[in-house]
Amino acid sequence: MLKKILFLLMCFTSFLFNASAQDTSAYESQRLKINTLLAERSIKFGQYDESLNAKTGIFGFQTKRDIRNSNEILRQIALNDNDIFKELKVLLDFKDLQVQQAVSTSSTSTESIQNYRRTIKILQDQNQNYSKSIDQVEKSRDLAYFLMALFLIGCTVLTYLFITKSKKLKRYEKANI
Repeated sequence: MLKKILFLLMCFTSFLFNASAQDTSAYESQRLKINTLLAERSIKFGQYDESLNAKTGIFGFQTKRDIRNSNEILRQIALNDNDIFKELKVLLDFKDLQVQQAVSTSSTSTESIQNYRRTIKILQDQNQNYSKSIDQVEKSRDLAYFLMALFLIGCTVLTYLFITKSKKLKRYEKANI
């Protein structure tokens, strides 16, 4: 019975490790996505820096087109930042979900362990009861063997007495005839 309980416990833990491996890969892919967005943001900041330094106007001033180009790059950076925030929120939600799953798994494991302990206690009590029953059966069996032996001895003695009496009776009848 203990082997069955250990087998079930191992199956349960292997299932949990498999589920956590899938969660970890999803978490890593989300992190990779955020790192890619951060790299894009860094590139766009380099472009923005270059556009601020670009002065194509007369006497080295910025033209309207240079300012519009800088503003467009800045707008793309802001949009990219929004995407980063969205992905970070997903990542944080995912992390919160992992924490909740860990707490749930912990409480489930604790509950399972308590149930296993209860089951083991019940089985130990049953085992004790069975041992007591076996002892009682063995005692009653020994008593039954003793009574059967006593009965056989009694039957043997009675048979012997019956045979000797019948022989005496036959001798007596022969003597009287």
